[in-house]
Amino acid sequence: MKNKKGLLTLISILAVISVFIFAYTEFSPKAQQGAKNITIEVVSEDGSSKMYELNTDAEYLEQAFAETEGLEITNEEGPYGMTIMAVNGEEARWEVNQAYWSIMVNGEYGMYGASEQVVNDGDAFQLVFTKG
Repeated sequence: MKNKKGLLTLISILAVISVFIFAYTEFSPKAQQGAKNITIEVVSEDGSSKMYELNTDAEYLEQAFAETEGLEITNEEGPYGMTIMAVNGEEARWEVNQAYWSIMVNGEYGMYGASEQVVNDGDAFQLVFTKG
C-alpha cells in the first residue's frame, strides 16, 4: 500500500513538472531572427533624452546595445545577467545614489533584463534613469 501511494505521489510530481516545462517553452519570449528596425531612447536623470535608431539582426537587447553607435553602456554581469550601471557616462547605482536604469519596452515596464529581452521589428526601447 505504501509503494502505491509513493508511486502516485511521484507520478503527480512528474506531471506538475511537465506542465511547468511545457508552459515555459510555450510562453517564454521567442527571439525574432533577421533584420529589425528598432529605437533605443535614453532618458537621463534631468529628463533630457537621446534617441538612437538601429537596423539590427540582434536577437536580444544586450546585443543591440553593442551595435548602437554612440551608445555607451557600462554593465556588470550578475546572477541574473547584465546589470546596467551607467549609460553614456551617467551612473545609476542603487548603493551610490539609490537609482537604477529601468528598461521600458514599447511604453511598458520591461519584464526581462537586457540579456533576455528579445528584439522584434518595430520595438521601441527606453533606458530610463529611475530614482528609488
